[in-house]
Amino acid sequence: VPGAGADQGGLPEAGAAAEALNWKERGKGGERPMNIQWEAGKYTENFDFVHRYGESVLELVEAEAGGLVVDLGCGNGALTQKLADRGYRVLGVDDSAEMVAEARALHPGLPFQKGDAVTFQLEEKADVIFSNAVLHWIDGSRQQALARNVAAQLKPGGQFIFEFGGKGCAERVHSSLERQFARRGLAYPRTFYFPTIGEYAPILERAGFRVEYAVLFDRPTEQKTGDGLADWVRMFVKKPFEGLEPALGDELLRAAVEELRPALFRDGKWFVDYVRIRMKARKTAG
Repeated sequence: VPGAGADQGGLPEAGAAAEALNWKERGKGGERPMNIQWEAGKYTENFDFVHRYGESVLELVEAEAGGLVVDLGCGNGALTQKLADRGYRVLGVDDSAEMVAEARALHPGLPFQKGDAVTFQLEEKADVIFSNAVLHWIDGSRQQALARNVAAQLKPGGQFIFEFGGKGCAERVHSSLERQFARRGLAYPRTFYFPTIGEYAPILERAGFRVEYAVLFDRPTEQKTGDGLADWVRMFVKKPFEGLEPALGDELLRAAVEELRPALFRDGKWFVDYVRIRMKARKTAG
């Protein structure tokens, strides 16, 4: 497994999406395929680093021109378009109706459909299933089902290529928020799934994949907005703030921002301490 466990600071990241809900808005009830809801417009405008970093993951794709490549968790379709530009037939799949609508509006010549990673079905088996910055939004308890479903949608020899948050991703941010919540007697639920290579490779192998490439690397990520770290939390860290009064949520957030300023604010810019896991696995024949 090339580079397993290494710190590859120069390597880039993967694709997901999100929604800046009011702190008081609660979930809709029932089991959600992903631990997030998206706000497509803000995601496209202020968090385009997700698909920009994901472009380097495309280099792992090996398929003939005209082969079917599925962009799983396609978000606004930016990487789906990049795949189409490389000569592949493409299909974008996302569980967010808002994101599917955004993708169709931005890329009207490409096909997109709603579906979640654990249960989506394809009419035609794919040569490659590609996923960027998505899998960390899905509970660890559902990762084996996800891997088996992906395998079922691939041709024999098909590739599953992905990047998402790895062990330690944004740990400074989450630890600081956890401390602020604890000081007020509040729990800070961790809803992300950030595995090591050693934890994730067996999931793929049990689903009938052979792991061909794996790397875990640090990727400090510059934020685009003026209130960068706070805006990142509002976009991507929603569950802990559900049901809180807005004033309390803002107080907790501001306390964490000030605690993290010496470590994550550099040269007038905010950075989040991302760690990424990037893998390529091939479905064994049968």
